[in-house]
Amino acid sequence: MGFSQSYKQEGEIGISFGGSHYFGDLNNKAAIDHPDIAVGVLFRKQFTNYTAIRIAGHYTKLGYSDSYNKNEFQHRRNLSFSSDIFEFTLQGDFNFFRFNPQEPGYEFTPYMTFGIGVFSYDPYTYYNDQKVYLRPLHTEGQTFYKGRKEYGKTAVCFPIGFGVKYAISKQINMSIEVCHRFTSADYIDDVSTTYVGASNFPSDSQGLAVALQDRSYETGTLIGTEGRQRGWSKQKDQYTIAEIGLTFNIFNYNCPSSY
Repeated sequence: MGFSQSYKQEGEIGISFGGSHYFGDLNNKAAIDHPDIAVGVLFRKQFTNYTAIRIAGHYTKLGYSDSYNKNEFQHRRNLSFSSDIFEFTLQGDFNFFRFNPQEPGYEFTPYMTFGIGVFSYDPYTYYNDQKVYLRPLHTEGQTFYKGRKEYGKTAVCFPIGFGVKYAISKQINMSIEVCHRFTSADYIDDVSTTYVGASNFPSDSQGLAVALQDRSYETGTLIGTEGRQRGWSKQKDQYTIAEIGLTFNIFNYNCPSSY
């Protein structure tokens, strides 16, 4: 009587930790100088030694300030924001090398990943040491100026990235990944189009909304005249997450056969 047995990798479940960075109207030079912490969880379903689909969730915090910029206009504009980001994505993973933690010589591979997801955001800033959410203030005239519509709290993202993965044992894998998110949102930072002008704000929102739509008074004379560029609407906001992951393999055990 003979016996044979095999293990097939069905998938992985794991966690990740790293950093994120925002790119948009307040950081239009793609500077990487003010990262924030990012954490994530994932489940990966393996189809072959080369292909898989993952479901992942992330929390991170994005933020930036014009005070970080050397550009004179941006420094004078003097805007800033922060936002908590909760993200859910569906991604396809493609290994460049055969990857099977159970087989010697196949414990390492570079890979690429891309997919689609949704995320929530709600930008805020600080004014007189108080946290103020910007969306309800309609700082660019949303709902009352030239047909501008209020932006939502959720948007679509399109992650694309590269990584490397190594099986440190038959049960545990470690990965390093950098994944960039293109998004459908242009108000993660509450900046997109042009100044409305203080006189165009409704009388019931003259105070806080006017003070935060143009904060150049803190750096000199006011620059926010009606129609002057405040942001650049032709390019959506983006962000990147770089992270280290630790995943645990899920195997399917094929029962022995007898002869």
